[in-house]
Amino acid sequence: MIHDVIRDVQHRMHGALEALHREFKSLRTGRANAAMLDGITIDYYGTPTPIAQVASLKVPESSLIVAEPWDKSMVGAVEKAIRTSDLGLNPSSDGKVVRIPIPQLTEERRKELVKRAHHVAEEARTAVRRVRRDGNEKLKKILKDHQISEDDEKRGLEEIQKMTDKHIEEVGTVLEHKEKDIMAV
Repeated sequence: MIHDVIRDVQHRMHGALEALHREFKSLRTGRANAAMLDGITIDYYGTPTPIAQVASLKVPESSLIVAEPWDKSMVGAVEKAIRTSDLGLNPSSDGKVVRIPIPQLTEERRKELVKRAHHVAEEARTAVRRVRRDGNEKLKKILKDHQISEDDEKRGLEEIQKMTDKHIEEVGTVLEHKEKDIMAV
């Protein structure tokens, strides 16, 4: 019974870290990365479709992303979706492919991105703590229902706290790497 609770807590904490990694991938660093466009959807014949399912994305150099739609009639829609996204990119097309130049970040923009990264990391820490709280409450309920002993509950709480500490430390490590990546010129 305790093992089920601990396994669930571990799975959910791992999910919070995966969400952090996904969010950090979409955070611009000044270098071209196809994952930057993951959040963009195209109106593909009335259906909102992720850009990766409408076009092939290539990164031929560190400051350029090339999107080549499989359906050439979608070039304008791809270009418009990228332009109207909150990424601040200015794509251009030649009728066949959409070229998305990635401008160098200013110092001010880098600092804004670092603040955003700190905010995202704090959300991940909060999610990990919320999972810890839920796990602790489950253990206390199981103890109250007399399904485990107080010693088992104490061991379970300690195990959950160790996992929490480990995951929060990992969030800090990931944030530190992302911050270095953003501030690198």
